[in-house]
Amino acid sequence: MDSHIAFASLGLSPIAISIGPLDIRWYSLAYIAGIIAGWWYLLRLLAQPAAPMNRAQADDLVFYTTLGVILGGRLGYVIFYGPEMILHPLQIFKLWDGGMSFHGGAAGVSLALILFARRRGLEWLRVHDYVACTVPIGLFFGRLANFVNGELWGKPTNVPWAIVFPGSRDGLARHPSQLYEAGLEGLVLFAVLASLFWFTNARHRPGILVGVFLLGYGLTRFFVEFFREPDAQLVGFAARTGLHMGQWLTVPMIAAGIYLIVAAWRRLAQPAGQINDPH
Repeated sequence: MDSHIAFASLGLSPIAISIGPLDIRWYSLAYIAGIIAGWWYLLRLLAQPAAPMNRAQADDLVFYTTLGVILGGRLGYVIFYGPEMILHPLQIFKLWDGGMSFHGGAAGVSLALILFARRRGLEWLRVHDYVACTVPIGLFFGRLANFVNGELWGKPTNVPWAIVFPGSRDGLARHPSQLYEAGLEGLVLFAVLASLFWFTNARHRPGILVGVFLLGYGLTRFFVEFFREPDAQLVGFAARTGLHMGQWLTVPMIAAGIYLIVAAWRRLAQPAGQINDPH
C-alpha cells in the first residue's frame, strides 16, 4: 500500500463550492460543463455547409437533450442498477443516490432527438450524427467527476499508478478506471469523431458518425469494464453471467453501431449541395 497513491493525498473533494448550507458538487458542474461545451462545439459543426439544422433550432435542441439526459439517465439507473427503488419512488428523485446510467441517458437523448427532429421537420439521423460528435465531451467531464468523487473504482492491481480509494474495505490499491474511461470514451472517441467530421465526407453519409460513436463507446466501455469492479449490488449478477451489467448493455450498442455504419456506406453519399440546408 505504501508504494501506491492514497486518494486522500490528492486533496480532492466531491464538493466544489459551499455557499452557506448549499453544497455545489463537481458531479453537477460536470453535467453543466458537458452541456455548455457540447452546445458550443455543436454550433461550430453546424457552421459548416449543409448542416441539418440552424442556430435557433440548435438552441432549442439543448432543452430536449438535457431533458433526455436527466430523465433517461436516472430511469436507466433505476431499471438496470437499482430496481429496488421502484418500491420506494421518492428515492428515484434523489439523483445523488446511485447517480445516472449512461445507457439510459443515451436512450433518453435518442428519443428526445427523434421527437425534436419530427416536430421541426428535420432528418433525425443526421441530427443524431452531429450530436454524437459532442457526447464524448460530456463523457470526459462525467468520468473526471466520478474520479473526484472516489466512486466506480477499478479492480485491485499493483500497477505503479494504482490508487487506494476511500470506502474500500479491503484497503487494496485499485485501477483508476474512471480515468481510463475519461481517456477512451472522452478524448479518444472525441478525436476519432472529430477527424471523421472535419477531414472526411462522413457527415454527408447519414448514420456514419452516430454509428462510429455507438461502436466506439461500446467497445471501449466493454474493454474498461475488465478493469472495473462491478456495482456492489450486481456482484452476483456478474459472477453468474460472466460479464458486468455495463458490458451486457454495450452489446446492443455495438450491434446498432455496426448496422448504422454498414447501412450508411451502402448508400451513395449525397453531395453537399443536395442536402437541405435550413439556414
